Amino acid sequence: MTDGERRAWLGLLHTPGVGPATLRKLLQAFGDPESVMSAGADQLARWVSPDISRAIRQGGDAARIEQSLAWLERPGHHLLTLADNTYPARLLDTADPPVALFARGRLDWLALPALAIVGSRSATRQGERDAESFARELASQSLVIVSGLALGVDAAAHRGALAAGGGTIAVIGTGPDTVYPARNRELALSIAEHGLLLSEFPPGTPAMAGNFPRRNRIISGLSLGCLVVEAGLDSGSLITARLAAEQGREVFAIPGSIHSPQSRGCHRLIREGAKLVESAADVLEELHLPVPVPVVDARTEIGHPLLDCMGHVPVSLDSLVERSGLTAQEVSAILLEKELAGKVASLPGGLFQRLV
Repeated sequence: MTDGERRAWLGLLHTPGVGPATLRKLLQAFGDPESVMSAGADQLARWVSPDISRAIRQGGDAARIEQSLAWLERPGHHLLTLADNTYPARLLDTADPPVALFARGRLDWLALPALAIVGSRSATRQGERDAESFARELASQSLVIVSGLALGVDAAAHRGALAAGGGTIAVIGTGPDTVYPARNRELALSIAEHGLLLSEFPPGTPAMAGNFPRRNRIISGLSLGCLVVEAGLDSGSLITARLAAEQGREVFAIPGSIHSPQSRGCHRLIREGAKLVESAADVLEELHLPVPVPVVDARTEIGHPLLDCMGHVPVSLDSLVERSGLTAQEVSAILLEKELAGKVASLPGGLFQRLV
């Protein structure tokens, strides 16, 4: 892309009143951004209002254009447009592909098969462990993990992919120069170094509520399928799953306890036709990708009898005393030992949950 072409793209992206629909209409009418920016008032009058026509002919918001140009001058920063060969092909198959994308990191991940992993921001510890485990195993099988850099399931999925040395793409709802939430700053830096940060919003765009549901169509559009790990009935991840279904992608959901609010969204998806999955192999099989042969490790630790009593749903101390025949003091001591070992989690309401 020449400097003139880049400035023309940024000029349109930073023209007040020119949203995605108007920009798409102008590109269809004039062919390319440079032709739009050089068009006269009479030509533009057929497509936009006088105020927007005047703003286009003035060249857009000069300060915002310079801000974006300065960001793009840094190593590893990119502008992808519908006219670029590097624009993700899968997004072109969707109903509303972004006209332009700001990217930071490795563009080569865009060319590989990908899976979206999404879920609750307030995930349980088990939900985060599931997201990280699935992402690690699937990334090790050359699937790029796509998510939204939110707290909870999203962050765990990104961490799992990075831990496997695989690819991960974070589609964000801010400009590419802003990390939201701030708690994920270190994770975002790691993704920028080893994976890819992607946004349709220009540098300088702050966190605004309406932008996050909008970015979900990109998360699903980049992917062959969408795996929902945990979700309440009002979770934004259900929007991503719905968009995935509308885009012709596979939708997967991990079931959970019937008593957990964080499982209800997944259960609704399963009732509506999502594929119930219990392992990464289930996802690979459904996507017609190679499934690794499991290796039996003779050193696998034998489970503690109390863990067998717990099962895999939250349980109270009194119930464990009744099931195990141990005293409350003995059960408490074992639970503490297993919690320190990362095998049990204590939950609100005096409940405990097995993690292994």
